[in-house]
Amino acid sequence: MTRYLPYGDMEKLLSLSKRRGFVFQSSEIYGGLSSTWDYGPLGVELKRNVKEAWWRSVVVSRDDVVGLDAAILMQRQVWEASGHLENFSDPLVECKNCHIRLREDQIETTVCPECSGELTEPRNFNLMFKTFQGPVEETASEIFLRPETAQGIFVNFNNVLNSARKKLPFGIAQIGKSFRNEITPGNFTFRTREFEQMEIEFFVAPGEDDAWLQSWLNERFAWYLHYGIREDNLRIRRHDDSELAHYAKETYDIEYRFPWGWGELEGIANRTDFDLKQHAETSGTDISYFDEATKSRFVPYVIEPSGGVDRATLAFWLDAYDEEPDGESIRTILKFHRHLAPVTVAILPLSKNEKLVPLTQAIQDKLKFRFKCQYDDSQSIGRRYRRQDEIGTPFCITIDFDSLDDGQVTIRERDSMHQSRVPIETLVAVIEDKMEHNW
Repeated sequence: MTRYLPYGDMEKLLSLSKRRGFVFQSSEIYGGLSSTWDYGPLGVELKRNVKEAWWRSVVVSRDDVVGLDAAILMQRQVWEASGHLENFSDPLVECKNCHIRLREDQIETTVCPECSGELTEPRNFNLMFKTFQGPVEETASEIFLRPETAQGIFVNFNNVLNSARKKLPFGIAQIGKSFRNEITPGNFTFRTREFEQMEIEFFVAPGEDDAWLQSWLNERFAWYLHYGIREDNLRIRRHDDSELAHYAKETYDIEYRFPWGWGELEGIANRTDFDLKQHAETSGTDISYFDEATKSRFVPYVIEPSGGVDRATLAFWLDAYDEEPDGESIRTILKFHRHLAPVTVAILPLSKNEKLVPLTQAIQDKLKFRFKCQYDDSQSIGRRYRRQDEIGTPFCITIDFDSLDDGQVTIRERDSMHQSRVPIETLVAVIEDKMEHNW
């Protein structure tokens, strides 16, 4: 596939975002809420497709991973056992002059970068959102919005092991919302206080963890390539010892080259047996595994591929953005992978002539239960093609007056702009074949 831009233009993408209905500022009519975003009609479809592609890859296509959907609210003791109450914090400094608050580890000077004012001494700021369960705001009812989905998997280890009857190695996958009271969120949907994660906790026997860490790292990197991100815009970075979380033996990040620099898409960590042991000790519950083959009992190690849905969606979106010459003008195009595109098929009658309406509606009814479709009969066919290019629609179906006589329609492909006539009776099969084999 020919590409003209190395990566997307963020300013143009933001303009496209609101105009075409990808992402809106949350609470916009009231002035908005900082670093909080709402996914519009096209954005929600793109994000849903990213999640479905991930689920197909790590759950549906594998025999050793099952799914889970754990609650956002959990017992306070969960966070005591995991170390979040004690360790989940960032160093916070505040300017004594303008009162801006910053993460100490993200500033390069000893004075305020905004006004050069004096900074306070750093203090630890816990990133968890606190709330209260029940009608009385007292310490006994204090709970937290989860800062990660992983702990819901760990505390359900025994439940899944017994109900799914899995043997090691096996994994538990989950997609869900998490919340972190970030000191300095920003860069559009990259760093927000409310975000969605897609995580796997993959349980293995001690001694097999290093090999499984490398296996998952390779598989997850390949997933981003498969769905269209260019290899030049991806890299793998190993954490040095000073970066490692308190539970981690080894961690790698898959990073994307965003317009502002390299940023993490997904971390693949060897969490050892830390989490299961902590929950076993705190709860008094035996959380271990008995290996029938070796007749031994042990606490499994955990390999964790943990990615951000919003970050992955943004990266796929940015990498798909392109501008290519089209005569004397420029064609703006989102070259999404066909399975990620928010709209798969655009249905375009050549005109609003009432003679075309019955056939057009029949074709739409034929396709809409198989593919995400969008109907458009406004303005010239050329303008409509350009609108579909701009939102990344892989296929446009044009119904013209010849269609009434020969029972055929024109399929136009987004990337090549190639057009061909196809019998209406084979339309579903042709599109499915193109989706499967990427003609």
